[in-house]
Amino acid sequence: MIESLVNLFWAFIKVGSFSFGGAYSLIPLIEKEVVKNHQWLSHDEFLRVLGMVEIFPGAISIKFATFTGYKTAGILGAIAANLGNIFTPAILILFSSYIYSMYEKNLYVNKAFTGIKYAVVGMIAAIMYQYAVKNGNHWQEFVLLAIGVALIIFFKLHPAYVVLIAAIVGIIIY
Repeated sequence: MIESLVNLFWAFIKVGSFSFGGAYSLIPLIEKEVVKNHQWLSHDEFLRVLGMVEIFPGAISIKFATFTGYKTAGILGAIAANLGNIFTPAILILFSSYIYSMYEKNLYVNKAFTGIKYAVVGMIAAIMYQYAVKNGNHWQEFVLLAIGVALIIFFKLHPAYVVLIAAIVGIIIY
């Protein structure tokens, strides 16, 4: 049991330490840890959990840490995974908040953040492509993908409503 808790902590400390750019950029890191490195979830289960965590509010990494930790070692596993997940970001944000307040008007700091922002967009596009290719077996799935994108981009519909609409359409057509 202790070994499982330590493994969960260290797996999610890696996720929390090396996930830059937020939610979707860290999905490949979570997949590597929970599917490839530790086999806590199968690839299919990972994709199902990814769909499930989308419907609940909050950070994706916390929801994955909670699910994986609980499945692996119960409540203590969920706690260990979440402590690992938030440890490095919490320390870094405390330190960087202090430093950033001193240099927030620096041209190079602002340029660096601009570069990071566009790299994250590329990472998000890559995971979206991989997710669609791995799961898109039928033309209906690509139609739903296009409709979801259109509802968000052109109609400015809140993503929660898009998820609910997709769930209802999924019940009807599958």
